[in-house]
Amino acid sequence: MNIEILTIGDELLTGHTVDSNASYIAEKLLQIGHQVKYMSSTGDSLEQMEEAFRLALNRAQVVITTGGLGPTDDDNTKKAIVKVFKRNLIFHEEVLEDLKKRYAIRNMEMPAINQNQALLPQGAKFFPNKHGSAVGLCISENGRTFISLPGVPREMEQILDDEVLPYISKMPDSDSITVLKLRTTGVGESKLSELINPKLKLESSIKLAYLPTYSGVDLRIIATASTKDESDSLALSLKRHLESTVGKYIYGIDSDKLEEIIGQLLKDNDKTIATAESCTGGYLGSIITSIAGSSNWFIGGIISYDNEVKKNLLQVDKTIIEQHGAVSEECAEAMAVGCRKLLDTDYALSITGIAGPDGGSDEKPVGTVYIGLATKREKDKAIVKKFSLFTDRNANRIRASYAALELLRREILDIQ
Repeated sequence: MNIEILTIGDELLTGHTVDSNASYIAEKLLQIGHQVKYMSSTGDSLEQMEEAFRLALNRAQVVITTGGLGPTDDDNTKKAIVKVFKRNLIFHEEVLEDLKKRYAIRNMEMPAINQNQALLPQGAKFFPNKHGSAVGLCISENGRTFISLPGVPREMEQILDDEVLPYISKMPDSDSITVLKLRTTGVGESKLSELINPKLKLESSIKLAYLPTYSGVDLRIIATASTKDESDSLALSLKRHLESTVGKYIYGIDSDKLEEIIGQLLKDNDKTIATAESCTGGYLGSIITSIAGSSNWFIGGIISYDNEVKKNLLQVDKTIIEQHGAVSEECAEAMAVGCRKLLDTDYALSITGIAGPDGGSDEKPVGTVYIGLATKREKDKAIVKKFSLFTDRNANRIRASYAALELLRREILDIQ
């Protein structure tokens, strides 16, 4: 099934708004076995919309639009729909009454302009909007299905999840698609490809995509076959191959998060963790504590941005900083050891580095990061790894934090 997502709004074309709707819709469609073939955006003018709608309907069986369904003069989506499909706008009393009730529940008077929301294209099916005034619309004609949703993300997501996805799932489709995602960390996209590709021959019915993020690289499998059993079998066969070649880098599947996996490992092993952070400024502690129940394994953290904090709280010997600098293997080790002892935990992670964009030197350029891991087993020592990251400050903070979590994962699972 050819599907196109068409997002509407001048704010998208000028860059004032990031188009999160398209990615949300595409991901949700993929989860139910439909891969989007086209994505496009158009402005708010009636002429632009009409041209974009005709183009999309010419090349896709299903078109999903977002935006332009509001009650104001610049909301032209319904006007463009009736022009393209040669229909009239028909007033729906039940839609207006529903709107009035919802305003009444909130003790608010409905603006008169909102009556326009009850004008819908003739013959269109409409999907209820639980969070706003604009209902979703659906027109099927000549083997084409046109679905129009509000542009407000919360409203769009509710209608898509509750109404549109079940509706599309019931539509006839010649193929079955199985999608799997393996989540890796601690290895780059190029290295993964080198490890996987020499031993891999893919048929046209199966695709493997490398999707790099700040926290790692996702390996997405898309298998297509005439039946669900066949597509599942193809996907699982490739999954087994990936696990056999790069299994030590795989920490989860689909929507798993590394911080969730780490939390579960600590919980299962009845272990605790603390953090000592310099250049990441608390980001590592933040992602650890983003997981519900993290108080069971996370004891606390020290943000030792200033060297005096390193010396006074973490007991980093001043000669280490004088001789080797705060960004050094020796300092990272002392920070981790000091943090573990101070907070009496099973593990302690330390991060010290140069996040950027300034502060680098020839010897230690921006992106130089040292990560330490102290354990109860080695009370006065720590594992330390050096990383050469990038020049982007925010990216370096994120990458360093996830590199620290990966160092801990490998220690717990004894992965070399």
